Amino acid sequence: MSLILETIQTEGIAQLSYLIGDDGSGTAAVIDPRPDVEVYVEIARKWGLAITHILETHIHADFLSGSRELADRVKTARIYVSVEGGATYAFEHEPIEDGARFEFGQMTLTARHTPGHTPEHMSYVACEKKRPRTPWGVFTGDSLFVNSAGRPDLMGHDQVESLAEQLHDTLYSFFLGLEDDVIIYPGHGQGSPCGAEIGDRLTSTIGYERRFNPFLQLPDRTAFKDYVMSTPPPEPTYYKRMKRINAAGPEVLGRLPVPRGLPPAAFRASIGTDDVVVVDTRSMLAFGGGHIAGALNIAGSPELSIWAGWLLEPGTPAFLVLDRDEDAPAVVSLLLRIGFTNVAGYLLGGMAAWAKAGFELAAIDQMDVHELKAHADDVAIIDVRSSDEWKQGRIPGAAHVFLPEVQTRWAEIDKQKPVAVYCNSGYRASVASSILKAEGFDVRNVPGSWAAWVGAGFPVEPVTTEAEVR
Repeated sequence: MSLILETIQTEGIAQLSYLIGDDGSGTAAVIDPRPDVEVYVEIARKWGLAITHILETHIHADFLSGSRELADRVKTARIYVSVEGGATYAFEHEPIEDGARFEFGQMTLTARHTPGHTPEHMSYVACEKKRPRTPWGVFTGDSLFVNSAGRPDLMGHDQVESLAEQLHDTLYSFFLGLEDDVIIYPGHGQGSPCGAEIGDRLTSTIGYERRFNPFLQLPDRTAFKDYVMSTPPPEPTYYKRMKRINAAGPEVLGRLPVPRGLPPAAFRASIGTDDVVVVDTRSMLAFGGGHIAGALNIAGSPELSIWAGWLLEPGTPAFLVLDRDEDAPAVVSLLLRIGFTNVAGYLLGGMAAWAKAGFELAAIDQMDVHELKAHADDVAIIDVRSSDEWKQGRIPGAAHVFLPEVQTRWAEIDKQKPVAVYCNSGYRASVASSILKAEGFDVRNVPGSWAAWVGAGFPVEPVTTEAEVR
């Protein structure tokens, strides 16, 4: 008889979920499932386990919960959610409070109320059944991360101070009360906006975090609150919508949505109105070489999830342009993770078919960093990285417009000059370039962007005042 524990890493949104069970009893739990749930079904099948419990740590803001989808798929599991802090839900569930205990063969999970990120937040402490007072691990959700902790500001300004105080108690009274060798299994890894500067390891120990996690070096409540309220990264615009959907209960789809493929003429007719968006998921260079006028370029890597969440309106139908027709399911999965299901179709045969049909092409010039340096005085340089990245240094003469703000702040950018856009690698710069191109700018994308500029050894300009960071 063996413990089965597998971590499911969802890149892009940097989310971590877990399947944990016992092959002797043949039972397992899934903690914080994502909405494309086949991965859990396949893991359970591989180990000969029945998923009997679906455990949520809290009402998620950053991705669409897969709990209802997974329960519908496997038919053997109940959904368990915290009702601490007054949390309510509009879907069928089993309510749990602090101290709820679940057995899986020789292993137990005990729910512990760990508020601060949200009022209802639960962590799950893992013990061997024969050693119930000696935890070996804890699934921390969004309360404690590697090198970080959950942000307390997602419930609104009126709750941020009280949640910061609760987070202090959670970290210092509960987590630091555990033994140093207890392994932590967090709900997110590096890159998630749910915490500030989350570390790049997927697990840690209480002892290691006790020594090095900056959130655990501030026992004074006031100092802790000042720190935790000043560190959160920008909140993505879709977070509040996700919380509402997850509390109400996401729609059960039964399977991954399959968008219809449209030949070029039908695709062109379908996008001929102002109430749709064309999302081109090809790479920046392919998009720059030729695309449908007005298309938004969000390349189909895992990062698509978070930037689609920032930039797409859920009620606006999206038509996709893909590298290959067979990429449609993968892109739909990336969109589903942030609750976007309004995919109306995709272009059959991609841009090659569009070009062969004789339809119009738009293009965006690519300006490498050597050309940018040589012609820096002739272009308006726009940096679309985050404020934290901007604070570390910039290309001389650049102005800062964070990518999600380009849609609302483009009028501030001077159209009298060509515009050159950069980020860290070129991915976000191409997204911003596509927005500016659609607004009539003479725009150039900078492939390689900041990384290429620094790699070439070109001079950088530090930010000297907070007023320069917007």
